[in-house]
Formats: sequence, C-alpha cells, structure tokens
Amino acid sequence: MELRKVIKGYAAAMVFGLGVSAIGAGSYSIADAADWPNWRGPNHNGVSSETGWSVTWPEGGPKVLWKKSIGTGFASMAVSNGRVYALGNIDDKDILYCLDAETGKEIWKKSYACPLYDKEHEGGPSATPTVDGDAVYTLSKDGDAICFKAATGEIVWHKKLNRELGLKRPSWYFASSPLVIDNMIILNAGSRGIALNKADGRVIWKNGNDAPGYATAVPFTMDGQKSVVIFAATEIVGLIAATGKIVWQYPWKTSWDANIADPIVSGDTVFVSSGYNKGCGLFRIGVDKLNEIWQNKNMRNHFNSSVLWQGHVYGFDDAPELRCLDFQTGQIKWSQARLGKGSLMIADGKLIILSEKGKLVIAEACPEKFEELASSQILKGKCWTVPVLANGRIYARNADGQLVCVDVSSKG
Repeated sequence: MELRKVIKGYAAAMVFGLGVSAIGAGSYSIADAADWPNWRGPNHNGVSSETGWSVTWPEGGPKVLWKKSIGTGFASMAVSNGRVYALGNIDDKDILYCLDAETGKEIWKKSYACPLYDKEHEGGPSATPTVDGDAVYTLSKDGDAICFKAATGEIVWHKKLNRELGLKRPSWYFASSPLVIDNMIILNAGSRGIALNKADGRVIWKNGNDAPGYATAVPFTMDGQKSVVIFAATEIVGLIAATGKIVWQYPWKTSWDANIADPIVSGDTVFVSSGYNKGCGLFRIGVDKLNEIWQNKNMRNHFNSSVLWQGHVYGFDDAPELRCLDFQTGQIKWSQARLGKGSLMIADGKLIILSEKGKLVIAEACPEKFEELASSQILKGKCWTVPVLANGRIYARNADGQLVCVDVSSKG
C-alpha cells in the first residue's frame, strides 16, 4: 500500500500475589443507570447496562427524533441528566454544545479558538466530553484542557497543556478524552500521562513532556490501589492514579506512533491493539511487569476501540472488517465485511454498530456467527465516531458534524 494511502486512513481514540481487577462505575463515578457521561460509558469499556430498548423497527428504520449540525469533528457524545454534550469545529473554533437529549434544543454553547488541524482527515476535535457532577471537561487537539459548568457553560478553568506546560503534540494532535478519578482529571498527554486537579486545573503529576499516544487512560484496581493504563506513543504503561508512579512498562511500537484504541483490562489481564499491521496482544499483569500470553495480527484496531463481552473481543480490523476474537487465545471466530472502518458499543448482549458510511446495524454479540437483527441508513458521509445508546435513544454523528438522534425505546 502506498505511504499516502496508509497515512490517510488515520482518524480522529484499554497473579503472583498482586490483586488486579477492572473497575465498575461505582468505583470512580456515579451516574444514572442509562446515562453515558463519558467516553466508553460509565464503566469505561464500551458496554452499557441498559436493557429494554427495541430492535423491532418500522420498515423505514427507527424514528428520527432530531438532527443538529455541530461542526467538523470526530468526538463522540456524552449524555447526562437529560442533556447531550457534543463538540465540533467551525471556522477554527471548537464549540461545546449542551443540547436537550429528547428534543435536540440548544441549551447553551461555548466556543474557544482552535485550528481545525485537518491533517489527512477532516479535522476537528477527537476527544469526547466528560461529565462529572456539575462539571464538563474537554481536551482540544491543540491541548486546551477546559472545565465548564455543566448547567451554564461558564468556563471554570482553562489549561493550555502545549503552551503553558510544554507538552508536545503528537502528529495528529491530542485525542485523549478526560478520565475522572477522585479529585483528578487524567489525560494521555506528555510522555506517560498527566493528572490535573479537577477543581482548578493545577498539575498534580506528570510523566514527561514528549508526545503521547491517542488512547484514553483506562482505570483499574491494582493491589488495592486505583490505577490506570496509559497507551503511550511507543509502550503500554501501568501507573498508580494518585501519584503517577509507573509500576510497569511494555514496549509497543507502531508506525507513526499511532497507538489509538483503548486497552481493555479484564481481571489480571490487559488487551491492546493497533493498526498499520501491528496487531494485538493479551498480557498478564505481574508485580512490576507485563507478561505476554499471546500476540498476533488478528485484530488491528486502527482508531476505534474493541469491546470485550463474555470472553470475546468485538472490533474493527484494518482489513477493514468487523471481527470477533476469542479473548483467551486470540483466534478469529468470525469476520464480517461491508461495514468499512466502523465503530461499535455493546448493550444487552447486542452490538450497536455504525458503519463507515452511516448505516446503523444491530447484531447479536455472539461468537458463533455474525447475526444482524436490524439496520437502517441514518447518516451520510464519513462516520468514524462511536454511536451512543442512552435512555432508549441512539446518538450518532458524521465527520462533517451532522448529529442525529433516533428512538429505539420500547415505545418507539
């Protein structure tokens, strides 16, 4: 493949006496059961606990409740307390929108200067807003870490990571969504992560100034301590959340340092995957190192993260095609083409898929075969952003900034 074509495919971003476990929503934040207040949801894994939503749609597809043009970008949506928070870029300004989740009516919007940064893709923000209590946190491609009041959009603090702290931008700019742990906002920025005080933006710790990877920090508990996995530019890093102390590192070199998809932590294991023919691997977390269980090229996540469900990994390989892998062995169970470089989440044992060309597809999360339950064309243009199910509604967007909300409630 020609170099230009390879680059252009880039987009827009998870025991030897040591107790290790993935975390749940109750460990770090509290949200309504069906809300989706941050990237990858309240459990930080792309799996929703929502049940009772419908895959029995009218012939024309699910009812479109509303549409909104929000500007260019790839950031996904956060849904909390009846509101949707979404980002786009118009005329070199990032705009954070607060919309009524049911009607799409604009409650408030706030803008700040940020270049489009359309390097080999449309550009615009990549990091998803994070809602925590009465605050919303965002990170721009330029490195603007901002705290807004969720009710009004008033800016509480604004920290410029690149200009004020000297943190280098990666080739396709910052993409890590903010992760809230206790009093901190943790970002995949700098060499191996940074933590800011969520009340005032003060630096609590940082590990170097070099360019980061693009994945969001993933929380887990290690030896009784809140910890995070940082998928850095050239390695997988485990560190203590409160102090930033690095416990283990494992080299993971990808072309153009494009480690983008979130790691997946399950029990005492961590799964990672990268595109550009790098592949994937499963590792056991030891006292001070990662120990390889297996590594192969069966899942090469370019930019969208895989999801783990009942012992199997579902995700988009660089082929491009949707694949199901056995988590313990890394072997392919099935592959499904014709969806392009799409994205997905899981709810109630079902895959909620948005194809690269805007088709919403619901399928069984089943390792035996790909079984489609429903589908509908809900968007046009390039769709690389993960859809969100929250309270019987699915929210999806395209690169140009068309945001659509469809009704999948049992009454819909």
